[in-house]
Amino acid sequence: MNSEKREFPGADGHKLAARLDAPDGPARAYALFAHCFTCGKDVFAASRIAQALTEHGIAVLRFDFTGLGASEGDFANTNFSSNVQDLVAAAAFMRAALKAPQILIGHSLGGAAVLAAAASIDEVRAVVTVGAPSDPSHVSGLFGEQLGEIEAAGEAQVQLAGRPFTIKRQFLRDAAEQNLSASTSQLRRPLMVMHSPQDGTVGIDNALQIFQAAKHPKSFVSLDDADHLLTRRDDAVWVAGMIAAWSARYVGG
Repeated sequence: MNSEKREFPGADGHKLAARLDAPDGPARAYALFAHCFTCGKDVFAASRIAQALTEHGIAVLRFDFTGLGASEGDFANTNFSSNVQDLVAAAAFMRAALKAPQILIGHSLGGAAVLAAAASIDEVRAVVTVGAPSDPSHVSGLFGEQLGEIEAAGEAQVQLAGRPFTIKRQFLRDAAEQNLSASTSQLRRPLMVMHSPQDGTVGIDNALQIFQAAKHPKSFVSLDDADHLLTRRDDAVWVAGMIAAWSARYVGG
């Protein structure tokens, strides 16, 4: 496997940090990976899935959304729509410098983002969601007691995974305005929904709603006892193997 740092301008012009994981030989397909909410390109799920996919001949670009990880920008000014726009910008970078992504993979809120972004990336032939919410506003449940403060004061600092983040009212408003069911029903690409029935962060009912909204061809894969963040290496490697086998029907040789 070859792994190298890349960077490209995001939707609003900020420099976004990325990493390209590629097989030693020619890649049979290129994939674009969207990480979970407030995570980053180097979170276990993203790095392990990407690295495992290279063993199946798939190159993967993963990047930090605006304001996260090593990317520029202020996270407080981002929202679901800006994440979708960053994904489209990442695809444009791949199209110009590498090869346009044929596979979109999204974990958690990143899964919702790839469902929304797919329509703007013509070359995409297959879409995969892992532990994705069926509605972007699902993340509002993570803000707990600060939710009222965000609405009343316009912003508040919340603790997510032990780290402080400023969440603004505009983030809540943007999430509430999304119609992910419509995006999913109009996807017009093969979709694989992967979700654990033991997911304590995003319930399995979200997977059902995404699956029901999508048109065929669509597939559902249960992740059995995996946790939401796929913290066990074996779970992430298994997910990668399933993505590689399933996507081979639609992309590459």
